[in-house]
Amino acid sequence: MPGSPYTDLDRPPLSAARLSRALTAPHGPWRRLDLRAETGSTNADAGAAARAGEPEGLVVVAERQTAGRGRRGRVWQSPARAGIATSVLLRPGEAVADRGWPPAPATGYGWLPLLAGVALVEAVTRLAELEARLKWPNDLLVDDAKCAGILAEAVPGTSPAQPPAVVLGIGLNVTLRADELPENRTGLPATSLQLAGATATDRDPLLRALLRSLADWYDRWRTAGGDAVASGLREAYVASCATVGRRVRVLLPDGAELTGLATGVDADGQLLVDTGAGERRLAAGDVLHLR
Repeated sequence: MPGSPYTDLDRPPLSAARLSRALTAPHGPWRRLDLRAETGSTNADAGAAARAGEPEGLVVVAERQTAGRGRRGRVWQSPARAGIATSVLLRPGEAVADRGWPPAPATGYGWLPLLAGVALVEAVTRLAELEARLKWPNDLLVDDAKCAGILAEAVPGTSPAQPPAVVLGIGLNVTLRADELPENRTGLPATSLQLAGATATDRDPLLRALLRSLADWYDRWRTAGGDAVASGLREAYVASCATVGRRVRVLLPDGAELTGLATGVDADGQLLVDTGAGERRLAAGDVLHLR
């Protein structure tokens, strides 16, 4: 049947009903699933919901994304049902009494994309049985090739008294074939779970595992008042980070660049780079791993 989601048996459609049943409490903050056959950007959809007053816990998933965004305005798209494109709406600045969550300070929000990276590593390692690592700040690597990216965006509150929301977007290449892989402007090759030899490429359990791991780490981080050290998040991130201990070239947002040894990640999630002329703390930048 032309146009049917079942014409490619390697890429079956997701079921909104099954996912909704699996992701409701007690599996974390997820309260509503919005599964779309096609959309421009799941981050844009979740951001629009945040501006309309949607509470924390919305999960937007797209079977096909036509105008997904990466960092620095880059475009991310994938063939229909070949990957996971999802965004979640979080309101970390609001207390949640029944979960024992105090408000997290806005200064800690930079940890949220790193938190998503840790959750992604756990899901891919456990289900796909691949060795997955993180390239600071937001890329998932398998065999030194990019398999996923993460983008966090702040959405201002609807009133001056309301803390900003955070939309956390994740794009994971699952069954993309070699001729479908996106180009990366930084020269990092791309891959997919299937091309890397994953033992499992069923998106339903992969998405469930990702969202449950994300919920678990978010709960730890929120319970600790947004403290990445006290929650164990910093330790988990550094353990999964392929950047730490590598010589790197970093392209900075202002167009400058620096080269040095990445020595760690500080309590604020910044990358520490020893340039030979002193230590630099970087809050943003495109990292290239050097041989």
